Amino acid sequence: MIGNIFKGKDLNKYSQFLKDWKIVLYVFVLFMIMVTSSHKADEKVHKIALLNNEIKELRSIMVEKRRELMFLKMESTISKKMNKKGLEVSLDPPKKIIIR
Repeated sequence: MIGNIFKGKDLNKYSQFLKDWKIVLYVFVLFMIMVTSSHKADEKVHKIALLNNEIKELRSIMVEKRRELMFLKMESTISKKMNKKGLEVSLDPPKKIIIR
């Protein structure tokens, strides 16, 4: 059937010509849908790869910031900064005030 279209044998018969072109058009539409879906899938794969790289970068930034925060929360770091401002660490433990 399709071979006859390429050879040009059935082009004289109008009804057969319309029947064959409907099939060719159907196959062409299916092919275009397949190509389009393949391109969409490739785009999504590339987007996922980019997002994974961004996640890795953000994770490393988070770890670095967490390390900085832990350093800033240390008592020795806080006491050094307070010594520069004129405050010193108290040697007496704090006392709890209870109001009755």
